[in-house]
Amino acid sequence: MDVLSEVLSGCRADSATTGRFTLHAPWSLESTGLQGAMFRIARGAPYWIQPEGMAPVRVPAGDLVVLPRGGRHIISSEPGLAPVPFAEVLAAHGMRERGEKPLVFTHGEGGTPTELFTTIVDYGPVGQNTVLRFLPGLIHLREDDVNLASCLAPTMRLFIEESLNREPGWKLSAARMGDLLMVHVLRAYLLRHRDTEPNWLRGLADPKIAQAIMLMHRWPEKPWTLPSLADEVCMSRSRFSARFRELVGVSPISYLTARRMERAAERLRLGSVRLADVAELVGYGSEKIFARAFRRWAGVPPGEYGRRAG
Repeated sequence: MDVLSEVLSGCRADSATTGRFTLHAPWSLESTGLQGAMFRIARGAPYWIQPEGMAPVRVPAGDLVVLPRGGRHIISSEPGLAPVPFAEVLAAHGMRERGEKPLVFTHGEGGTPTELFTTIVDYGPVGQNTVLRFLPGLIHLREDDVNLASCLAPTMRLFIEESLNREPGWKLSAARMGDLLMVHVLRAYLLRHRDTEPNWLRGLADPKIAQAIMLMHRWPEKPWTLPSLADEVCMSRSRFSARFRELVGVSPISYLTARRMERAAERLRLGSVRLADVAELVGYGSEKIFARAFRRWAGVPPGEYGRRAG
């Protein structure tokens, strides 16, 4: 089973923003976070990254780090330095975090430089994306990892250069390369790491749980129940439920609901559509029941969600 392809088939980038920052030590920048997955790779001196709620992590040049949900974090030449808001630095250079142009600037005190390449790939509302929502807060891949050396680093650098040059078609090219980056990152991470924190990626390491995840992504509209999913993977209901929650962090039905709502949101973002058709698309026989479930998930009714997205 190529479960990773099944899971990622519905996770397509809407857009991408890229940047190249030349940072001279000492320096420290704080980001309040952005919607989307953030990829970073550096040349020159190593740097430190500290996602909110985590200890600082040293990142040597050539290593790739990913913040799947683009959360608040600090990057610096060394831990403990007082950070400058990232938005202030951009404003001083006449740029915005979500502007059309790639972000290119020099910052710092003239010491040893770190050249940092950054890519932010937008997959729509992060908190409502089944793939990003259940990933670890930080993914760190070492330069000596064969997958990084052979695929990821060249793809990342090509991605950056493509957007910096801004040749015809660069927006679409950047978004599609963002999709490719995510596939390579998760494949490398899945092969080299064994998480202790529950998430769907950890669930893929278990053949039976991986099969259940695949079924929910391939056919979310089917009338799945806990017993029917357990039967499909040849496990008892209690054992399947406990194992799924242990690895993924939520119950099978909660995961299925999130997948259904994500698929509904994708359809609503495309434009005018009958609510009954969206409900049927994701396995709800009742339009009212679907609307209530969607409002609990998105915080707004389906119609309003579609209008805002449009």
